[in-house]
Amino acid sequence: MSRTPQEIFESYVYAGTMSRNADALAENFTADGVLEAPLMPAGAAFPRRLVGREEIRRVMAAYYEQQVKGDRSPNLEKSGYVLHTTSDPDVFIAEIDPVFDGDGDEVAVSLVQIFRIRDGKIARLRDYFAPELMS
Repeated sequence: MSRTPQEIFESYVYAGTMSRNADALAENFTADGVLEAPLMPAGAAFPRRLVGREEIRRVMAAYYEQQVKGDRSPNLEKSGYVLHTTSDPDVFIAEIDPVFDGDGDEVAVSLVQIFRIRDGKIARLRDYFAPELMS
């Protein structure tokens, strides 16, 4: 049974941003899946490119163990997103406007993610966000 873009996106966000569960995050990807953050500079704490489910699992587990800037948590009531389907049924785009609470203030962010799906799993995800938010 194939998952919808909505189901894939929500599963990915819950595993990553919400629960910081590297095992669950990695299981959203195909065995040879690619997770890319093309705007990240080399040597940044957040990885620029990971190839394969096991590398995604290992590197993201280490990343989640680190203290994230300001240790902010997402505010679901103030955050929003729109999913855009494309003429290719295996590609969808997420336009995301999350708001994070912490340190006595809130931070609004805008980002775009491009998903390429194979057999209901993420084969390639390009995550475009401002790198300074992850340092």
